[in-house]
Amino acid sequence: MQYRKFGKTGLSVSALGFGAMRFPMLKENEVDEKRAVEMVRHAIDQGVNYIDTAYPYHQGESERIVGEALQNGYRDKTYLATKCPVWELNEEADFEKILDGQLKKLKTDHIDFYLLHALSRDRFEEKIKKFDLVHKMEKAREDGKIKYIGFSFHDSFDVFQDIIDYYEWDFCQIQYNYIDLEHQAGKKGLKYAASKGMGIVIMEPLLGGKLANPADHVKKVFQGDKSCVEYALDFIWDQPEPSLLLSGMSDEKQLSDNLMYADRCHTNMLTDEEHEMYRKAKELFDSMSLVGCTGCRYCVPCPFGLEIPEIFSLYNMTGAHKETEAKAGYEALKIQADGCKSCHRCEKECPQMIKISQVMPEVTKVFEKLKA
Repeated sequence: MQYRKFGKTGLSVSALGFGAMRFPMLKENEVDEKRAVEMVRHAIDQGVNYIDTAYPYHQGESERIVGEALQNGYRDKTYLATKCPVWELNEEADFEKILDGQLKKLKTDHIDFYLLHALSRDRFEEKIKKFDLVHKMEKAREDGKIKYIGFSFHDSFDVFQDIIDYYEWDFCQIQYNYIDLEHQAGKKGLKYAASKGMGIVIMEPLLGGKLANPADHVKKVFQGDKSCVEYALDFIWDQPEPSLLLSGMSDEKQLSDNLMYADRCHTNMLTDEEHEMYRKAKELFDSMSLVGCTGCRYCVPCPFGLEIPEIFSLYNMTGAHKETEAKAGYEALKIQADGCKSCHRCEKECPQMIKISQVMPEVTKVFEKLKA
């Protein structure tokens, strides 16, 4: 395992962090807890020292499972990160109440890295400022409940800059990959956070799995022996600013592969030819991607039964010239895109800020044409 400095904290973290958002499943909404615990512990045994979870992951079960995984001495071997669900705060007292509940679920007396979760302009103004959450984070640190103060982010660069300038944060977590160079915080945000001495955690290095198995003509851009996954992760590790990247690993092979990739990573590892591959791959990907869904599932359950991430995945297949496969999958759905009632509940939760109610009619049109 390779290690990197975590901004101005003086800590060293593993280049690969374990994201506890996509654990192996027994069936829908039921985590295979035994395998999940074994995977987390194996990762730590192999040098991973950063485990990231959050209040809502796996319908609230992720923190509890991580807490189990970190028993038997594993808690002392790793840094633990989780997040405050700022959208759940209706009054100031809710902050400490939720934090205490998280500590109990995680079976620990402190959280190393505590983040204000999925900040946007609205949440920054209506939650962080309104409830003076930074002061509450500082009080929690004084009480020994947390050690380092940070936030995760989903909005524009301008908002990101405003949030960074608001407080002397220890670290942040941003979405970044070879596609999202100008999306959300983007490369400008990466550089800006680094200039402030912040530790920087990268999420969605595979864009919700899209870069693990891209369309065939994107795959062809990448020449050589590396997998598409390794190319995507190396893009992050090549740069000096990221402290680590998070991978939500769903099975043992993904974990073993990522451990191998992390073992041989270092900054400035890519050639000029490889940098050109990323540029071409982004150009092709952007021309085919119809909607920027990462499959995070924050938008579900839908009150009207739509499987929104699945619908968008099938829709994106049509842009990648996989119409036959997309049509078969779409026809198998119990409730299709025309079942959307434009209630906008999902749009309030979407980290990618997709106007879902506006996209669904377009999805309907595309698949109506495929029927004809």
